This record gives sequence, structure tokens and C-alpha cells, in this order.
Amino acid sequence: MNIHFIAIGGSAMHNLALALVEKGYHITGSDDAIFEPSKSRLNAKGLLPKELGWYPNKITKDLDVIILGMHAKADNLELLKAKELGIKIYSYPEFLYEQSKNKTRVVIGGSHGKTTITAMILHVLNYHNIQVDYMVGAQLEGFNTMVHLTKENEFIVLEGDEYLTSPIDLRPKFHLYKPNIALISGIAWDHINVFPTFENYVEQFSEFIKTITNGGILVYNEEDAEVKKIVAQAENSIKKYPYNTPNYTIKNGITYLETALGEMPLEIFGKHNLQNMAGAKWICQHMGVDEDKFYEAISTFKGASKRLEKIIKNEFTVVFKDFAHSPSKVKATTNAVKNQYKNRNLLACLELHTYSSLNTEFLSEYKGALDNADTAVVFYSPHALEIKKLEKISSAQIKKAFERDDLIVYTNPTEFRDFLFSQNFRNTALLLMSSGDYGGLNFNKLEQVITQNNKG
Repeated sequence: MNIHFIAIGGSAMHNLALALVEKGYHITGSDDAIFEPSKSRLNAKGLLPKELGWYPNKITKDLDVIILGMHAKADNLELLKAKELGIKIYSYPEFLYEQSKNKTRVVIGGSHGKTTITAMILHVLNYHNIQVDYMVGAQLEGFNTMVHLTKENEFIVLEGDEYLTSPIDLRPKFHLYKPNIALISGIAWDHINVFPTFENYVEQFSEFIKTITNGGILVYNEEDAEVKKIVAQAENSIKKYPYNTPNYTIKNGITYLETALGEMPLEIFGKHNLQNMAGAKWICQHMGVDEDKFYEAISTFKGASKRLEKIIKNEFTVVFKDFAHSPSKVKATTNAVKNQYKNRNLLACLELHTYSSLNTEFLSEYKGALDNADTAVVFYSPHALEIKKLEKISSAQIKKAFERDDLIVYTNPTEFRDFLFSQNFRNTALLLMSSGDYGGLNFNKLEQVITQNNKG
């Protein structure tokens, strides 16, 4: 099969391209911007376009399929040529469904935790040498790609994103997978550029439940009021399995899970991660992994990339990097680190980087999100506001939204870096939350500063 990717450089798209090469397909692609690590990984497999840009002459009748990425626009020249020639065009999720329609599809949805839950499930299955197909939104330890597709595997585990499918298909991605087994971790308003009201956003999860196959399974977090409500209202013929936070204790900075066999130390921590683990356990049990085997494997799980990822640790200081940007994620992550390190000063730094987080109408959703931090810092770039064509926001608006008068606000990356590098990191837990990079923060230099600081 000859497949051409329009916008091959994206995180999800390039991983799918790599997976299809492994499956034996002939792959080509185009994009107008490709960054690392996509660039090196595509180049290693001979898939990196020789020139950046869109070239209609690449679209010929020899192609069997076009896969259209979200980065492309509806008037993309290659897309228009493909339509003219009548070539079959798939979005990313449509193609994944086509590849898995004869498999048992396990789809993990929710506003938060879906990457971690998917990663936990794959970690457990990999630990016990259980082979499955998968698609996950982060690079995982022990896995070469974020997408893996075969002809023979019975199960496919899919991270179910509620964002839009493609420039020409405005349905949420997770509406297309038709799960046999599904999970919803929680609902907290996000993507306000697409879902302008909270009610509209919640409706997408109700629709997701309707896509579960007859007789299928829904695992859900019963501690989330919105999830519990829409599950109770669901009328389709499915089996429902609730989960909640298991019992645990924290001793000397280590979380211990209470099990029938006694206390079990974990590499991960935080109430939200314990909830995620409970959901992952239910899914694994429905995939044939019993409780004892699940616990044996999950005790070695260290987390997904940029999800409470420990990047620096020494006698005096611990530093975490986290992808948290939505209000619920910021609050859960901040609380988790403070609870884990109660006797340390928590310095929490949040970059407002996404469309939602920089929207003046949405800012109030952050009320109390950083309350548990001893020192709280917010960084945002006025240039990001210009790119996203959003209203200007002031430091005063930020402080009012978070309802924290001592909140420190930076808009200049150099000033933020100077502040951070001037801190005394002794007896400190530093939490860096962002889907960006704070205007180019050098994490290697940060580690050098912390090491030198602790020597002094």
C-alpha cells in the first residue's frame, strides 16, 4: 500500500508513519515545519521530506491513501489535489480505526490522566510480555514508538483525545474509535477554542459513551461528579465498572499502596496518579491480567514523559517537569508534590501557553490552582498572545484569576530565568509545569546551578 502523509512532522503523525513502515507499507510525506525529535526519527527511516512545503505534484493516482494531519489547513494544496484525483483521505483517528476494526479496541478518555493511564496499561502488558497494538500520546520507556500496529495482535490500546479530528472533520478524535472497552478518567473544561461552553465540552463525553459497542465495557472514575452523572444517564447496553482512589500512605517521600498482601512501595505518587492506577487496574483485568500480576508490574512504573517526571534529585533538592496546563491538572500536580514533600519548600512555576490558558474569559478557572505552593510563579509570553490573536492580559489579571496576591508573574524569559537561577534550592521541591519551554529555559544549566547551590 502506498500512503502519503500531509503534515508528517507532527508528534502523532510521524509516529504513525514509523509504525506503518514497520508494517511494510510504502510511506511518503510533506510538511512546512518539522522539529526534533520528529526530524531525526523520520530521517533515520528515510521518510524526511527533501524540501519543506506543500507540493501537489507529490499527489498522484499511484497513492492508495492520504492521511491528513491536524496541522494542515483545509485549503492545503496537496489536500485539494487529492480530492481532485479522488484518492481516499483518512484522518489520523479514522485510519487507526480502519487498522483496528477487527481487533478488541480499548480507548482511554478523559480531560486528564489519559496518557498516564494508557502508559500504565502498556507498562503492565509489556512487563508480562503480552503483545498488543497501541497509540499513546507520549514517548514511553521500553517502547520505540508511540504507535504500534500489527495484523496479528488481538487488542489495541488507544489514548482517546477529545480534540478535533482533522481540518475537514471537526468531530472529536475519540468519537471515531468505537471502543469495546472504554475508560473515562475525569472531566474538566478544556479546549475552549473548540468547545465554547462547559456544557458543550461535557456533551462530547456523553457522545463518546454512545460509541461504545453493544455489550461493551465502561470503566469510570466515580469520584468525578460530571463523569458519574453522564454515566448514570447513559442508556446504551454496556457494563459499567466504577473506580476510586485506593488507600495509600506516604513515608519519607515514598508512597505505599495498601494491598491484600500488605504495603507496596510505588515509584509514582499523587492522589490523581493513584486514581489513574485504579482505572488502569480495571482495564488490565478486563484484558486478562489478574490483580497480583498487575501489582507486580505497576510497582516498577516510573511515569510517562513530562508527567511528574523527576529530572533532578539530590540530597537537598528534587525537580519535576510536568505537562500540566489546564486548571485541574495544575491543581492536582501541585497538591501531589506538596503532599509528597510536606517538609520542603514547594516552588511551583506554571507557564500559560495554550489557547485556553491565555484566554481572558478562561483565566478565572485557575482560582486556587497554585494555593498549595509555598512560592508560586506564572510565566507567559506576550508574543504567544499575538500568535494566537488573543487579547492582552496583565499581571494584575493573572493574580486576580489565581486569587493569590503574592503570585510572581513574569513575561520576559530572561527575567524568569534569572529569578529561577538565583533561588536557594536547599530543602526545595521545584515543580515546572508547562506544555512549552518558558521561552527557552536551559534545563541542563538549571541542573548545574542547583548542583553548585547545594555545594555552597
